[in-house]
Amino acid sequence: MKIEYTNTPRDVVEFDDDVPANLDPTDVVEIFQTPLTGSFNWDYRVQDNRIKKLYELGKQLNWNVEVDVDWTPKFTSISDEEFDFENTQWDNHKTFKAFDKETRLEFFKDLNSWGTSQFLHGEQGALLVASQLASCAPTYNAKLYAASQTFDEARHVEAFNKYLQQRLKRSWPIGRALKGLLDKILTDPRWDLKFIGMQVVIEGLALAAFNAAKNATNDPVYEQMLEYIIRDEARHVTFGINYLTDFVTTLTEEEVLDRAQFALEACTVSRNRLRAYDVWEKYGMDIEYTEAYQKEHIFQTQFQDVLFSRIMPNLKKIGLLHEDLVPEYEKLGVMGFAEGDSDYETSWEELSKPLKSA
Repeated sequence: MKIEYTNTPRDVVEFDDDVPANLDPTDVVEIFQTPLTGSFNWDYRVQDNRIKKLYELGKQLNWNVEVDVDWTPKFTSISDEEFDFENTQWDNHKTFKAFDKETRLEFFKDLNSWGTSQFLHGEQGALLVASQLASCAPTYNAKLYAASQTFDEARHVEAFNKYLQQRLKRSWPIGRALKGLLDKILTDPRWDLKFIGMQVVIEGLALAAFNAAKNATNDPVYEQMLEYIIRDEARHVTFGINYLTDFVTTLTEEEVLDRAQFALEACTVSRNRLRAYDVWEKYGMDIEYTEAYQKEHIFQTQFQDVLFSRIMPNLKKIGLLHEDLVPEYEKLGVMGFAEGDSDYETSWEELSKPLKSA
């Protein structure tokens, strides 16, 4: 075993079919410190409630990355003959317009692998936070569910990692905005802020992004893999909303405002998760210009709308859409989504559907 301790790597990793899988690797490890306060729960009586029901569903709907996903379809990368270069969100970008077809094609392939890489890194973050919640969540049901979610997240890391290595052949480093948010959640000593940051904000955004990716892909392997992951993530978000809705009612007004400010900060940082700075830099794009360009493009605003249409109703249901912070959400342009349906009243019929095996 070789372990290299380092700061967050910034290199792009290429995967080659000719490299054997049994090489002796060096694990690249970044240390983080956390003043985590764990808790025992000595009351083993299980409450017959929504959390128990979600835990039972998690046991019933386990799936295996190697067995239940059909990895046999050949991966066909997009070619310049198939790709419509005239109808993309980048058509009017000053640097993109100067690219030849080959460069444009590589640019879109890099954006695809960058986005999938962020899914991978986010799921590792979720794995680490879920393992913390198993230690520090105060109630018996929550500990059991957090433990089952930890296994779910490990499976998601395995799935995205395999997809990147075997099909996209390239992995990008974690985006700085996502890394900053994960650091804040992992190192905060308060268990309920971990719930808010992970179960509501990050998992809520991921669920919306996974659905968008599933609808956009032309790869049947990715589509099937995402379908399974989405089923898991829907349970995770429902768990967080149900648990926090009850818990927030026990807090003082000052404590509620503190949690609401944390949620706002997480939402603000999460907007920048969509900015592929590493890809832009590789292709010589001016960062400030590209940020402004992307912010104004209809595709980007529509995608952001999809993401926050899931989070805002959940924050309202929990009681963390504090009136003092409404002007800040209005500045973000997402306040209008607060009147949508939350994940509290979820469709149990939908969550309980059996998996479609490969």
